[in-house]
Amino acid sequence: MNTNKNEKFNVTTETNEGSCTVFIEGELDLSVAPDFRLVMEPLIGVPDQDLIINMKNLKYIDSTGIGILLSILKARHGMNAQFLVQDVPARIQKLFDMTGIAKFFASRENS
Repeated sequence: MNTNKNEKFNVTTETNEGSCTVFIEGELDLSVAPDFRLVMEPLIGVPDQDLIINMKNLKYIDSTGIGILLSILKARHGMNAQFLVQDVPARIQKLFDMTGIAKFFASRENS
């Protein structure tokens, strides 16, 4: 799936056996939050599939974007389903560290 409605934010998904990787690029902020939620809603509820957010090309995230990630984490945790972040850029990792949320996100290197 590709959401290219907004030039400053894009989401694509790639499903493989046992996992779904969501590639987000650009700026995840209040203005694109509804589009991101629309893409994520059907993916969150699949408990037997790992859900991975690849942030390699994410340039910016605001509190709304962080809130969405936390709500996904909470929903997946409640289902005992895997949720990972991948390829988090240093500037965004620093934000996650400063806000104290980094410890809640399981991460892995790009494979």
